[in-house]
Amino acid sequence: MFAPEVVGPAVERLAALADGGRALEFAIGTGRIAVPLAERGVPVAGIELSEPMLARLRAKAAIPVVTGDMATATAPGRFSLVYLVYNTISNLLAQDEQVECFRNAARHLDPGGRFVIELGVPELRRLPPGQDALVFRADSGYVGVDTYDTVRQHLVSHHFTFGEGRQARVGRSPHRYIWPAELDLMGRLAGFELESRHADWTGAEFTAASGSHVSVYRLRPAEAGHSRAG
Repeated sequence: MFAPEVVGPAVERLAALADGGRALEFAIGTGRIAVPLAERGVPVAGIELSEPMLARLRAKAAIPVVTGDMATATAPGRFSLVYLVYNTISNLLAQDEQVECFRNAARHLDPGGRFVIELGVPELRRLPPGQDALVFRADSGYVGVDTYDTVRQHLVSHHFTFGEGRQARVGRSPHRYIWPAELDLMGRLAGFELESRHADWTGAEFTAASGSHVSVYRLRPAEAGHSRAG
């Protein structure tokens, strides 16, 4: 997640998509992407709900950030690029909230601006019949398990970290997963058209076997600065 081979391609692609304009990161967090993007010369601002994450960001860089929810908060000014990385849109647990996130991006963008989303593809094909859990990673000292609620389209990621003793630290994060076609419909409801979709930040082809995607949406000029009611 923090490795240069992960961060570098994302920063390069986002800098190119900003095309000399300002960039706004929804759920900017600790600045994993925003700080190197700003160092690359792109004027960056952010929206973030977590005060502890904001404190860590402010210790690293003087990036202007508005405290609030990415579906509703407003950052000053207009931008050529709004972006969300590492599955963050799935932290909004209702479909309506995810649509509002698109609409909030539209409100911040210049005419023809872009909204970029990095998101995993749901792995439901790997679920055996009658089971609702998948191990998504198992390393020395760490096990990650996703449990699915296919009726509500929710999943919970469980993170088990093991030290030298027999006890484990456990963390959990709830998500609402989104299919690529559903994401495209959310975009259209907010005035966007899909411009491109790749399997990763390097531009690899997106296929039926891809586990994630980077989708770029272009705002129709008539929608800039506002979003349609539906």
